Amino acid sequence: MFILRIIKKYIVRTIILNVALIFCHSAIGQDIHFSQFFANKLFLAPSFAGATQQNRFISNYRNQWPGLPKAFVTYAFSYDHNFQNFNSGMGLIAMRDVAGAGKYGTLQLGLSYSFDFLLNNEIHIRPGAGFSYIQRSIDFMKLVMGDQLTNAGTNPSSIETFPEKDYKGGVDASSSVIAYSKNMWGGITVDHLLRPNLSIMGGEERLPIKIDLYGGATLLRKGRLLRPIDETLSFAFKFTTQAKYKQLDLGLYWSKSPLIFGFWYRGIPPFNSDRGDSFALLSGIKMQNFTLGYSYDFTISNLIGHSSGSHELSISYEFSRTRKKKMSSVPCPEF
Repeated sequence: MFILRIIKKYIVRTIILNVALIFCHSAIGQDIHFSQFFANKLFLAPSFAGATQQNRFISNYRNQWPGLPKAFVTYAFSYDHNFQNFNSGMGLIAMRDVAGAGKYGTLQLGLSYSFDFLLNNEIHIRPGAGFSYIQRSIDFMKLVMGDQLTNAGTNPSSIETFPEKDYKGGVDASSSVIAYSKNMWGGITVDHLLRPNLSIMGGEERLPIKIDLYGGATLLRKGRLLRPIDETLSFAFKFTTQAKYKQLDLGLYWSKSPLIFGFWYRGIPPFNSDRGDSFALLSGIKMQNFTLGYSYDFTISNLIGHSSGSHELSISYEFSRTRKKKMSSVPCPEF
């Protein structure tokens, strides 16, 4: 485990660097946004790697704005493992997003590491770091150029010229830190630290640094003596800033075993629109090792009446191959 100690030293140094970078980033573009962001934990923060009893598989699917032709479809998969003897964890993540007639897509493959330590008797600190390969791609053959449009239909060829490669990739890095107690949690993630150039056309298109601030609290917790908690009410939020893009999510989760329901509002009027971006309703079930959640976004922005909302599905499965050791877990919602 000598490698784990080396990574720990890197994380501490990277977190210090992140604080200096928070207020000095600028560029264009924005990342994919999940309504169930706590259900895609490694995508939200590498600090969540290994924040489970031992092994965890998570898969996510999002179909955004299906009312528009060739809209955004996103798939994500992650696996993480907790090293109980070292208070740390590692995780793997794969994400694929495709949009448009030209199948403009993003592929991300990543590795995350985190470790957990006690600040005092109640508060835990969990820093983490992640490294990934990100690739942008497009199918030029599926695009229709302006000179191909005629009164009789479309011509099979165009005078436009395209690069030999229809993809561009680069290496990236992220860092995060989470603080949590029994009923409260909060964290920050700084992503795209290396700002890879992903311009397929050969220009300059560097990913802008993205910052996520998130947290929440358990407002209600009920359960019988010596039995698992069977009812909770939690508040949660996430604020994202990336270049000129800013977004705020506010929501409530109510859980009464095995059912979970949630309600979210997304937007910062008037930056998104006069009303904001969307409302999201969530329902799910949580058993001992298995969690399933479905959410639907009701669009309230200027796309209302055209986007047909957004669908999102998440599945999580946790299991342990060895005898469980009692450990503290981040009390954030499953979704």
